[in-house]
Amino acid sequence: MTDTTRDTDEPSVDQTPAQRQAPEQQSTGRHRPPDQRQSVDQHWKVVPAPEQQPVDAGRMDLRTTMAVNAGRMAASMSQRLGLGSGGMIGGRLALTLQPNLLQRLATGRRVVMVTGTNGKTTTTQMVAEAMRAQAPAVSNATGANMLDGHVAALLTRLDAPFAALEVDELHLAQVTDRFEPAAILLLNLSRDQLDRVGEVRTVAASLQRALAQAPGAQVIANRDDPNVVFAAAGHPNVTWISGGVRWRDDALNCPQCGAFIGDVDRDWRCQCGLARPSADWKVTDTGVLDSAGTHHELALALPGHVNRVNATFALAAALHLGGEEASALARIRRISQAAGRYDTVRLGGRRVRLLLAKNPASWLEMLDLVSGNDEPLVLVVNSREADGYDVSWLWDVDFEMLRGRPVQVAGDRALDLAVRLRYAGVQANVASAVEVALGSTFGGLPDVIANYTAFRDVLTRSRT
Repeated sequence: MTDTTRDTDEPSVDQTPAQRQAPEQQSTGRHRPPDQRQSVDQHWKVVPAPEQQPVDAGRMDLRTTMAVNAGRMAASMSQRLGLGSGGMIGGRLALTLQPNLLQRLATGRRVVMVTGTNGKTTTTQMVAEAMRAQAPAVSNATGANMLDGHVAALLTRLDAPFAALEVDELHLAQVTDRFEPAAILLLNLSRDQLDRVGEVRTVAASLQRALAQAPGAQVIANRDDPNVVFAAAGHPNVTWISGGVRWRDDALNCPQCGAFIGDVDRDWRCQCGLARPSADWKVTDTGVLDSAGTHHELALALPGHVNRVNATFALAAALHLGGEEASALARIRRISQAAGRYDTVRLGGRRVRLLLAKNPASWLEMLDLVSGNDEPLVLVVNSREADGYDVSWLWDVDFEMLRGRPVQVAGDRALDLAVRLRYAGVQANVASAVEVALGSTFGGLPDVIANYTAFRDVLTRSRT
């Protein structure tokens, strides 16, 4: 049986956002954002997204129904057989059977897409919880952040009116080519897995193209990151978040013309016209200031300034979707771990706190977080495909802040890490495994900081 469609003036779910634009926009080709230099000083007001109805399972065509059922079955079997969380395989099979499934499942939902180099998983969980104060919301909580992961998440509950989806930076354009989210969160951009992803400017240019395909979405963006400003400044609907930029090495030159910017902590303006916009939300040491100057205390269970920034993005998204501040914040405050991040687990017979750091920017945040205590510290680094094989970024991390503190190191690249720590003047002992490293430490609650696959391996072992 083939799919049939009615002759109607309503937009088809299979059309791209550009095809669903008004006729006068279509006549001139694809939507083009306004000139960046005209828009960067504007102050945008958040307007709630229109009410929509979630997908009706009873009205799906046969091919879509078969894809949904097959995807759900594959995900369930993967979980039961212990092969994985089902966060990818179900979506991959369903997309194979129905290539248009993502836009069909997204139709009628208010979807928030979260992207950036660091903080995607935590912020996505915050957004999902904040939206659940209003109504059911689905999310790709396992971090499967490409199209198959999005489909797998949307399959879990067809009647949920909200979705919070983490998306890989280079895949956002594929998403906005298929449907227009209600909101897009741009957290930050920095070097990450250069052998897989490429330079920061390549990613920023891809995000700029993705936003051009979603002119009706509300963009919530980091105004302190020049690369994010470059990507978002031309969009007509932007809410700007100010949380500061701790990792500055990728923000010293203008991403638009290459000129030196310098100190990004001030209100910078490049000679080409790209400039730091005015802030709608400003993160403080305890909470956040809104555009009216009202202070909102966050009081999070998750530690550190970086999570206050993440929570501010989530709160701004929830309010845009019509949420109530007190109930949204109450749910955000209760989050104490995100996919194992910041969680306290048992490993090698001891309770430890797990922290994820996968590139120089995130290592800076995690090292700053542990620098306030003298608990035992274990650093773990791998260089597998999901990490990127190149570990030269180790030399960009400020490990010097660990001087005077004994450190245990483990992982596939423990020797590389030990050499870097030696040059930083940090005493380090190499262990064959994290459990062995923990056995060499005494007292306290050890912190284990690991990059992606190392973190995943440690988390898995802690649950067995």
